[in-house]
Amino acid sequence: MTVVLFWDIDGTLLSTARAGVFAWEGAIREVLGSDRSLDSFPTAGLTDAEIATKLAEECGAGLDRIVPVLRRYEELLPSCLPMRTGHVLPNVTKILDDIKNLPDVASMPLTGNTAIGAEAKLTHYGLSGYFDGGAFSGHGDDRATIARRALDLARSRHGDIRAENTYVIGDTPKDIACGKVINARTVAVATGVYTLDELVKYDPWWAIEQLPEPDEFFSKVMPTSVAGNR
Repeated sequence: MTVVLFWDIDGTLLSTARAGVFAWEGAIREVLGSDRSLDSFPTAGLTDAEIATKLAEECGAGLDRIVPVLRRYEELLPSCLPMRTGHVLPNVTKILDDIKNLPDVASMPLTGNTAIGAEAKLTHYGLSGYFDGGAFSGHGDDRATIARRALDLARSRHGDIRAENTYVIGDTPKDIACGKVINARTVAVATGVYTLDELVKYDPWWAIEQLPEPDEFFSKVMPTSVAGNR
């Protein structure tokens, strides 16, 4: 019996302190010639492809500029991350450390980041070693499509997976929604821009202020047969 944990990245595993926003600003400045500030631009829950599309549209650029904006963002992001005082969110490393010792538990990113953007963030904050592969944003993807791709990947590696042993962990209503698309149990954490009260309105399976200590986390999300191996 394999338990699969699908993790969002921004606001769930880590905070970049808006380093990504600086990379997007640099991308539209260089590719679109726009000096627009993105301080008030809402990125939470959007895929990188959706962000690039919105920025191109709002800057009056053609659809042919979406991919160049996205690629330049990916190129700029690694140099922007050290410029901000981001951090790994509470209890993330403790939980991921425990998961490494559980042979029947698989952790995979299910994220709106592109694969390159996700790797840059996970590497910068020392989390890349906890994951092998994942499902990421591609041009034209929405979160539902990414979620289905994540489930297909998990099944190709671990065989048939029961819905009750599949979890999507994220910090936005869109994470909750994409988890429901694949009939996963949804864990909503209020460590991003949404409050706990706001997240509860979307009826997640479990809503919490932040990820708890490992004992509480595993007692909630793991079957006894798996949790007993800790």
